[in-house]
Amino acid sequence: MQRPKPPEDIGSFDFDFSMHKEMPYDFRPDSDLKQWVWDTFLNEDSELYNQDHEHLCYYADDLIGFMWASRAFEKGGRVVLGQCEQTAIMAGGWKRKRQELQMVQWFGYIPKYIITIDVGFAETASDSDFCALIEHELYHIGCELDGDGEMYISPLSGKPKLTMRSHDVEEFHGVVQRYGASPDVQKMVELANDGPTIGKAKIAHACGTCLLKLA
Repeated sequence: MQRPKPPEDIGSFDFDFSMHKEMPYDFRPDSDLKQWVWDTFLNEDSELYNQDHEHLCYYADDLIGFMWASRAFEKGGRVVLGQCEQTAIMAGGWKRKRQELQMVQWFGYIPKYIITIDVGFAETASDSDFCALIEHELYHIGCELDGDGEMYISPLSGKPKLTMRSHDVEEFHGVVQRYGASPDVQKMVELANDGPTIGKAKIAHACGTCLLKLA
């Protein structure tokens, strides 16, 4: 399935910004990108289906909003190509209503999470790199586990409880050096030794969500 392409006119404005220090960012919602992600990674009939994202399937298609950004941004000297954020409108009164209106104008609903992808990366990345970045952002939307380490299903809603998950691999280095590899880290080593099942990808330090922990 061919992956969606960013809009060709993103980053084009009808206003004169010559008096400003830099061009503003442009953002565009993309329902086709959302549908492609669902069909590619969450559909059991897809060759790239990933059961790790099963908890997302319990929710309707208004769970995540996908957006293109006209260009990347830098954080801590690193270029951010993608970011997953939990929607949090920390305001009241008209300010809150303005933010809610912006979400509805973009997506047609207020998503619980927003995943933004840099257009420049999307236009030049290989299929493997593009898929890897998309899945990396999806992995940030985790779910709570029960005492046996299985996905916890709320008896009230019948759905798993979602949570933002951080997975900055750099944190493991010192722990492994001092105490050895935990089962989780050992699993990472085994997976790395087995090699990729789809293809090699290079997305190190490309995720703004991971870089938040370095701030």
